[in-house]
Amino acid sequence: MERKDYTTANGIFRNLIDSGFPLPEEMPYLFAETLFELGQYDNSSNFLNKYLELSGFTGDHYDGAKELQKKLEIPLTSIQICQLCDRRGYRYRECFTCDGNKQIEQDCNYCKAKGVVGCSRCAGTGMITRINIFNIPEFYECERCSGNGRLTCPVCNGYKKEVSACNTCSGSGKLASELLCDHKEESHDH
Repeated sequence: MERKDYTTANGIFRNLIDSGFPLPEEMPYLFAETLFELGQYDNSSNFLNKYLELSGFTGDHYDGAKELQKKLEIPLTSIQICQLCDRRGYRYRECFTCDGNKQIEQDCNYCKAKGVVGCSRCAGTGMITRINIFNIPEFYECERCSGNGRLTCPVCNGYKKEVSACNTCSGSGKLASELLCDHKEESHDH
């Protein structure tokens, strides 16, 4: 950090965290400073809060922590109001499954892309059996399916396809990326 090589410092801190060894008391503050310099404001805030929670007023870097809290206010507010990034400050990208359309057309799951389903009243036979007063079975054409045993699929209306919310992006049309957001629309000038 003293050399202002924050990318290397970030890697060292992450290795320390992954090591499972007890961490020095000042480490969350130093990591928060590093993350701030790398533009990872939400992560910086999380480590800063952890530092203040653990050390309170007695930490060696208490004054620096309060100063960092002030410096984080504007970038954290920008993240909260930005429509281009998630709440952690990472830019959204267009969903690769639905191309940002939020919905996809796919084979109808209800009828398995057949366009028809079996009639539940006649169990797909087209015939209804009734026992008359003499205990003799009588057979009638099923009025629900007109004796076909099949009905047009109620989900796709026989189209064999259904339009539903994209499962990849949960119908939002966008996915978070690893790219930090600058909170500016991308220009599409070529």
